[in-house]
Amino acid sequence: MKPHMNLENAIRALDDPTRLRILRLLASMELAVGEVAQVLGQSQPRVSRHIKILCDSGLAERRKEGAWVFLRSSISESSDRPLAAAIARLLAVAEHEDTAFGRRCAEDRQHLDAIRASRESHALDWFSRHAEEWDELRSLHIEDGPVEAALTEMLLDLAGEATPSQGRLGRVLDVGTGTGRIAELLAPHASHVVAFDKSHDMLRIARARLQHLRADSVELVQGDFAQIPFAARSFDTVLFHQVLHYAQAPEAVLAGAARVTAPGGRIAIVDFAAHDREDLRQTHAHARLGFSDAQIEAMLRDAGFVPHETRALAGHELVVKLWTGTRREDSVAQLEPRQSRKAP
Repeated sequence: MKPHMNLENAIRALDDPTRLRILRLLASMELAVGEVAQVLGQSQPRVSRHIKILCDSGLAERRKEGAWVFLRSSISESSDRPLAAAIARLLAVAEHEDTAFGRRCAEDRQHLDAIRASRESHALDWFSRHAEEWDELRSLHIEDGPVEAALTEMLLDLAGEATPSQGRLGRVLDVGTGTGRIAELLAPHASHVVAFDKSHDMLRIARARLQHLRADSVELVQGDFAQIPFAARSFDTVLFHQVLHYAQAPEAVLAGAARVTAPGGRIAIVDFAAHDREDLRQTHAHARLGFSDAQIEAMLRDAGFVPHETRALAGHELVVKLWTGTRREDSVAQLEPRQSRKAP
């Protein structure tokens, strides 16, 4: 849920040049507290005090991810909250009209290039250390391109025509986002994407990949797909791309997905057809050796979805399957878990 905001507290928080700079930085991208300090050239304790004021006023929000704390803006020019949108527009206009402020903001954004380069360097290092195991798994199935093309086509066909501001896929939840590739693929067709993953390392990879997108169009959230921490009916499209085979109880995971999917919303599952490669349990921690059509369709129905289309893409040893469905209009959402949060 977005933090509460009122005009008096917001004006107090805006009454400092450093906090104005921080808000303009966050308009570009989500940043760790240490990254904000690096860009501003100030000590982390000092920056943390400014961040507390911004968060207490509702202008920004913090999110813990492992040992890191990330900061994102709670305001944007496209916000559906009039006060948040007005403040964001004011700051954007000020950057153009106030020469000194605009020059300082431009200098700050130049420093963001170093942050982006550092993130990309970390991603390359991670892939170099894990390339062999990834290449081994990729050699067993079809290349990513045809799968991504089929997934996009199936979801857009299922979504139908778009409303002008929402995009055909609306609010998208990418469960087990991994490298963020699918979140990036679907972002042009969505109003907002939440890239959700349990692994801090994978979220760092995804953050590097997604940092070119508008800051208010994508959000990265750490958490376990066994307990999806969002409010009921928060999303129009929910996606599981090569992740459900890690679930010890996939039927429970899909029930959780149904809870956060709006009535009439869509689900897509991309995974392997049932196979007998038992070694993948040890080498890649697969809990399930793929799924049959009957298994997926039964789990979807039990969770409150209506199965729609199925496609098979044969590669080498493993067949990639795509299953889609829609949330039943008459389904009754389960009770929300504690500390649930609404998607933007």
